[in-house]
Amino acid sequence: MQRRMLVMQRDCPARLVPSGTRITITKDTFVTLTQDLGGTYTVNVNGNLARIDGTDADALGLEAIEFEFGGDDEGEQGSVREEHVWEALRTVYDPEIPVNVVDLGLIYACEIDGDTVRIEMTLTAPGCGMGPVLVDDIKYRVGKVPNVSDVEVELVFDPPWNRDMMTEEAQLELGVFG
Repeated sequence: MQRRMLVMQRDCPARLVPSGTRITITKDTFVTLTQDLGGTYTVNVNGNLARIDGTDADALGLEAIEFEFGGDDEGEQGSVREEHVWEALRTVYDPEIPVNVVDLGLIYACEIDGDTVRIEMTLTAPGCGMGPVLVDDIKYRVGKVPNVSDVEVELVFDPPWNRDMMTEEAQLELGVFG
């Protein structure tokens, strides 16, 4: 994606990266869109990076993405399909890194129990202020999966994350190799 300058169409809540501090970007503020992945946006505003949720895409003059889960109709009617959960998880991106949380190796476990999905995940750094934001993103996105009524996310730091946990594609994308 090429960076582009936008003008805020309305006041908009955002989170500073990497602290996670809540801010409001006011209408008519110029921002530079630096990342547009998975329906969330990272912008540079007054020299700081901030993350804007996809539900506020209109504030940037953009259209929000709609979550649609494809695939055939195999499986029991009314049950949660694991491939849909993984599809939803792949729409969640670290606001500083153009790679989704699955390919980054941040998802340690995913368990489906009836209509409840339990996810165990980590962060690239234990002190990352964006941790709660990523947890909320995961809850929101997985909650959009058909037949999911509850999403529980546990943040763990054992084993500690390292770049060898990334997929080969993610390592190539970022130019790092185990």
